[in-house]
Amino acid sequence: MGASAAIAATLLFAASTARAQTNTPVKGFSLDRYEPSGGGSDWFSLESIDFRGNGRPSLGVIGDYAYKPLVLFNRNDEEVANIVTNQFFLHVGFSINLFDRLRLGASLPIVLQQEGTNGAITGVGTYLAPRDAGIGDLRVGADVRLFGSHRGFIRAAVGGYVFFPTGNQDKYTGDGRVRVAPRAMIAGDVGPLAYALQGGLHLRPVAERGAFPELGNELWGGVAVGVRPADWVMIGPEAYGTSTISNNNFGKVRSSPFELLFGVHFTIADDLRLDLGAAPGLTQGLGEPRFRALARLEYFPAIKPPPDRDKDGVYDYEDACPDEPGRRTRDPETNGCPVRPPPPPPPSDRDKDGIIDAADACPDTPGVATDDPKTNGCPADRDKDGIPDTEDACPDAPGKKTDDPKTNGCPDRDNDGILDPVDACPDAAGPPDPDPKKNGCPAARVEAGQIIITQQVKFRTGSATILPESDTILEAVKKIFDEHAEIKKVRIEGHTDNRGGSAYNMTLSKKRAAAVVKWLVDHGIEKSRLVSQGYGFTRPIATNKTEEGRQENRRVELHIVDPPQAESGAAP
Repeated sequence: MGASAAIAATLLFAASTARAQTNTPVKGFSLDRYEPSGGGSDWFSLESIDFRGNGRPSLGVIGDYAYKPLVLFNRNDEEVANIVTNQFFLHVGFSINLFDRLRLGASLPIVLQQEGTNGAITGVGTYLAPRDAGIGDLRVGADVRLFGSHRGFIRAAVGGYVFFPTGNQDKYTGDGRVRVAPRAMIAGDVGPLAYALQGGLHLRPVAERGAFPELGNELWGGVAVGVRPADWVMIGPEAYGTSTISNNNFGKVRSSPFELLFGVHFTIADDLRLDLGAAPGLTQGLGEPRFRALARLEYFPAIKPPPDRDKDGVYDYEDACPDEPGRRTRDPETNGCPVRPPPPPPPSDRDKDGIIDAADACPDTPGVATDDPKTNGCPADRDKDGIPDTEDACPDAPGKKTDDPKTNGCPDRDNDGILDPVDACPDAAGPPDPDPKKNGCPAARVEAGQIIITQQVKFRTGSATILPESDTILEAVKKIFDEHAEIKKVRIEGHTDNRGGSAYNMTLSKKRAAAVVKWLVDHGIEKSRLVSQGYGFTRPIATNKTEEGRQENRRVELHIVDPPQAESGAAP
């Protein structure tokens, strides 16, 4: 007939024929015999006792399908009714490891689907097939590691579970009473082989046992053996079962469900595990299905050992020679180092800079090590400009050698004699200027889409007549046009302060812009490259409330319009 959870023929006909038929529904019990292992175990039901970590969590879900876990038979071992034909649970579990020794956890079975057919026994009652989804009895557990290390030959733990009556007897998902299951566990590893043993009591004060005389306090246990062909996979069977010790039921077939589970366990990522298993029922014990299938997905953070670069078994944090395989010693200065002969006398190092004289380019002057034999052991030169830091006025910026200690080794990209930190135009050579905004800048330069001029074009007061003193700045502008043929068109803009009427200032600004255009055309610049525009006082760049601000607003600007963004540069 095969392994199947059953109410046997003896239960069908044990009732006296004198008893009358009753239609009273039979109270059920927690039918599912599969109890998941705690978080982090390598097995489905057994424990591998990996309690490492303080605050290390585990979160998993197990799909549990059982076929015919509750069947009625007649005296000829013929099926009369499949009270539960198909049953599908999800076991949702969480646990946390504390202090590398204690594990606390909880697991809640959730029945997603179950189906079957009703049945009845004369003098006992009617067995109603459960239909609805629901939850089972909540399991809360605690286990303590007694001794042994991870992947060691033997490790042991004790603990147990408390089951709270959150399930429903009518749905065969609960016993209706608090249950307690103390246990002891042993596990270990021998090379690629792994094993586990566990056993304990199941104190089960069933509320109504009349219809199920096989129920009661139980002795339970299991054993597992597996092999790890690689670190990320383990394959092996595990067997587990119970036997009722109440009412002289111990060892009897109906009260001793026993399953043999064949499983394979994968580590699919550092912190993620996947397990697949299947189990045939081996007896007709109550609650044992003819077939069970399991699948588990679990998050369990991996514990990575400290780095050991040289693979000598001495971790880098304690290894005095982390890049050379050695041996463990009690001396922190030699721990993890290879055995070496006594060192020879140290070579000469006259300047005591740690670089031997034979390799020191400056053996009598303390310096620093470099890869260049010409500078190795010589005073530091952080900016690599060939000037030692002790003489370099700008030791972090490459510069040039000068006779002035204040500028020696400082940068001057445009070679105009004005150091970059104070050069307002460090990439365009220009003369010194007391104005920090003009210091080192040429009279005219191309920058950010404009021809920037350092001096204003000056006009006779209230007129568009250019004063002769502005010829110098306009000559610099003409030079920009001559040297930058790529500049196709420039808009000459005139701007005024706000003294006078807007119409007057607008006209004046247009005339002044046109006057600049005329000056440039008269001096050889093609008219097609120029266009003028006046803006009056509509675009101030400073306040018009002070003379200094009004002076800044009286200006001529030269904007490059073709190409739209000219390259930065300057007239030499």
